[in-house]
Amino acid sequence: MKIGFIGLGNMAGAMIGGMLKKGLVERGDIIGSAKTQATLERCREKYGIEVSKSNAETAAAVDILFLAVKPVFFPEVIAEIKGAVRPETMVISIAAGKTMAWIEEAFGREIKLVRCMPNTPALVLEGCTAYVRGSLVSDAEMEAAERLLSAFGTVWEVPEHMMDAVVGVSGSSPAYVFMFIEAMADAAVLAGMPRKQAYAMAAQSVLGSAKMVLETGMHPGELKDLVCSPGGTTIEAVKVLEEGGMRATVMEAMEACIEKSKRL
Repeated sequence: MKIGFIGLGNMAGAMIGGMLKKGLVERGDIIGSAKTQATLERCREKYGIEVSKSNAETAAAVDILFLAVKPVFFPEVIAEIKGAVRPETMVISIAAGKTMAWIEEAFGREIKLVRCMPNTPALVLEGCTAYVRGSLVSDAEMEAAERLLSAFGTVWEVPEHMMDAVVGVSGSSPAYVFMFIEAMADAAVLAGMPRKQAYAMAAQSVLGSAKMVLETGMHPGELKDLVCSPGGTTIEAVKVLEEGGMRATVMEAMEACIEKSKRL
């Protein structure tokens, strides 16, 4: 099985790295193309994959093709490759905002299409990827696609109308979490803690808290209550966060993100 990537940025690199680390494919089974020679050389050196400056050449050579370029470049990239993609090739898009209908209209025909939205924690094999399966994709083909996508995290099937919500809750949300970690670390530095230690302790607390939600099955509010002793330090902090409208602000930020995704 030959796998192609058009676009070799951070997300594509995370996906390639995960697939290789899990032993799902051999280095020689992957070919990638990118705009700059520097990117091609970097990926060839780092991952040992085959590279090409021709998107059409990459598209014609593979059984599964990942479109890993930014949404703004989709029209020109699809125009380059639509004649080279074979009917049996499965195309997997990771672009926010580009619907299945939009992509097939750009190709000018129905194709074997999977639309997915991974996120940057894929870089450390802890990604969260949602996908929509096209009507021409067989069960066996979807199983193969799921194996590849699960190489760098968890995989969830969703109806397409939920993909904009996926962008808000997982695709873009690492940025919100990074801001929260940074803010907690800044407060610790203000209290006299060395910055490196502050970042490490804040990040580990977020990691551990997320793991508790996933592994205990308990409601986040219930877990929060377990930390809040009567008259204690934690409930004092929670009171300040509530006064600042933390929950409403997060929801409003996600709403803005989702609306932007719909407009892409």
